[in-house]
Amino acid sequence: MPESSSPASTTPDPTTSSAESTTAASTSSTTPAEATAPKRSRRGRPGYDRETLINKATEVFVSRGYDGTSMDTVARELGITKSAIYHHVKSKEELLHLAISRGIRALDSAVETESLRENVTALERLQLAVRASVVILIEYHHSVTLLLRVRGNSPLEREALEARRNIDAKVRALVEAAIAEGGLRSDFTPGLITRLLFGMVNSITEWYRPSYPVDPDTIAEAVTTMAFQGLEA
Repeated sequence: MPESSSPASTTPDPTTSSAESTTAASTSSTTPAEATAPKRSRRGRPGYDRETLINKATEVFVSRGYDGTSMDTVARELGITKSAIYHHVKSKEELLHLAISRGIRALDSAVETESLRENVTALERLQLAVRASVVILIEYHHSVTLLLRVRGNSPLEREALEARRNIDAKVRALVEAAIAEGGLRSDFTPGLITRLLFGMVNSITEWYRPSYPVDPDTIAEAVTTMAFQGLEA
């Protein structure tokens, strides 16, 4: 589902002012034709710019639940008019798409990057993928939280679920490679290990808040250490 924006956000609004034309002619080095041409200005975006709107709407979807949140509710929570939202997106579903896409792209890119890392073992690639996933989850906290909550109630949600499964498959492939190399114990199945690893990672969405007094890198290091080394001193 490609991103799109309302024509109102890109269409210039011509205005004509003789006083402005006279001032422009006397204070700039433009040609007479340029000085007398009507000025054109781009319409401002009411309330929020598009990125801020997506961020704020994502927070509302997470706090109130996507299915139970109407565009009226989003507008009221953001303190803007519903028309200001439609200035940037066509529907609530498009807003959901934009909200979760950033988390999907970031997670997939992180896992893919670590999967292709050279001159390290499969176990090291797996550890790096887990660590990177924690950092991404924290950075895109609301987006990933929303992604983890979709249940396939629409084509868009089913598309998001498929993207999640693709990421899981990449991690499982790393687990299988690490077992084959002897870096992980083989008495647990790759599927179980993958679920346990990302059960731990995904649980961060339930308790992490920006005010949490531990930085993301330290949390990522703690998760990776616990997952692969346990808590024994």
